[in-house]
Amino acid sequence: MTTAEEFVPPGWSQCLLRDLCPSIQGGPRQRPEDKGRTQAGGGVPVVLPGDLRGGRIYSEDPTAVPAVAWEYARTLVKHELAEGDILLTRTGTVGRCALVTPEHAGWLFHPNLVRLRLPEGGPADAAFLAACLSATAAQNWIKTRTAGAVIPSLSIRALGELPVLLPPATEQARIGATLAALDDKIRAHTEIARTTRLYREALADALLNGILPVEPGSAAFE
Repeated sequence: MTTAEEFVPPGWSQCLLRDLCPSIQGGPRQRPEDKGRTQAGGGVPVVLPGDLRGGRIYSEDPTAVPAVAWEYARTLVKHELAEGDILLTRTGTVGRCALVTPEHAGWLFHPNLVRLRLPEGGPADAAFLAACLSATAAQNWIKTRTAGAVIPSLSIRALGELPVLLPPATEQARIGATLAALDDKIRAHTEIARTTRLYREALADALLNGILPVEPGSAAFE
């Protein structure tokens, strides 16, 4: 089977992740005093590894998003997320990644995550690179470097060695935009499914306890 290392399409180039993204940073340490603190209780919210799904950041229960105290957060400015950053899990379920959108700009991120920040005007497009990292070739590369460990883990240095195939800028933009649009659709459908599931649970409780009668031919049966 042809691999990225064996074949480079005409007009494309191959380079290492560290050359495209010199800023690869792990999340700040967690403090015991912030345990149990949530966004609802005040503070700066934190992205968890499990929040990275479908190429985006997604919190199942927004009211339970963990947070750190404002005072501590002011010392972590260099760990704040910005639109266009990429997050990737480096411990446990290694390789799960997400593109940071405006919704999560200013948030912090868990120490088991790595933030990749592309330089302004650099050769790589953020949406394209996020798609590359979630693609089969990159995921297989990551798996081979974490296989056999009791707790899979990938160092920042090792991650920087990941090879990336880079098309011309215009093609990167088209590829990145196409796949990002699909990721947004996936997230929208995921949210619809979550909301429908909650509605179904509430409706079931009302129906099965006789609180809400259902008339034959109602919309629920259509």
